[in-house]
Amino acid sequence: MSGAAGPGPGPPAGPGRSPLPCTLRPAAAIQLGGGAEPARPGVAVIDLRFPRGAAADVQEIVFRNFYTAFLSVRVQRPGPAGSRRWVTCLRDYCLMPCPHTEEGSQDYFSLRRHQMLCDVDQVTAVRFILRQPSPVWLHFTIEELQIFPPGQKSPQKDFPSWLSQLTPPEQPASLHGELPDPEKVSTEVQQMWVLTEVIRARQAAARIGRFDVDGCYDINLLSYT
Repeated sequence: MSGAAGPGPGPPAGPGRSPLPCTLRPAAAIQLGGGAEPARPGVAVIDLRFPRGAAADVQEIVFRNFYTAFLSVRVQRPGPAGSRRWVTCLRDYCLMPCPHTEEGSQDYFSLRRHQMLCDVDQVTAVRFILRQPSPVWLHFTIEELQIFPPGQKSPQKDFPSWLSQLTPPEQPASLHGELPDPEKVSTEVQQMWVLTEVIRARQAAARIGRFDVDGCYDINLLSYT
């Protein structure tokens, strides 16, 4: 399961997290009347309610997709004078990049409260509106639906106590302060190169001078090839 919003390979539940108790109604397809047979518009609705009409604060919604292309979420919250009103908090969230292909069709998703378009505190009911415009898939829904309240520890951070007591590895010493000045190094290299050329010139002169006798060359000391 992804951390913020997106597909992930693992199941949504984990150690240290308990979903809110709720009652879930299976997906009901919306049918258009008229004609010999009702048309299939590719829209379905899932309603979720908390026990005894209780209200809950929502931190995260996790589920596994099953061929739903787009998802909208509406929440029911208390209104003025004790009334209740429905508010859209997520609109046409893409679950399948291409509705006609398999990508994203059976992935796990996580929706966090910072992604919502409205406040999701004191929610009494949640309505999921599913859309699948492709005629390729005869059935689509979302499965393993769970809602988590705020203040619960993420399972990715639930480490054993002995692991948190381990001493962090020693950091390698910084070598930045020990590096020589590049300009100084360049000057020294040039001086070494000049000195090397001088030594080579002297060696060449010494090799020629061994045939020199009183400023003249001894013809007998020269060899021809």
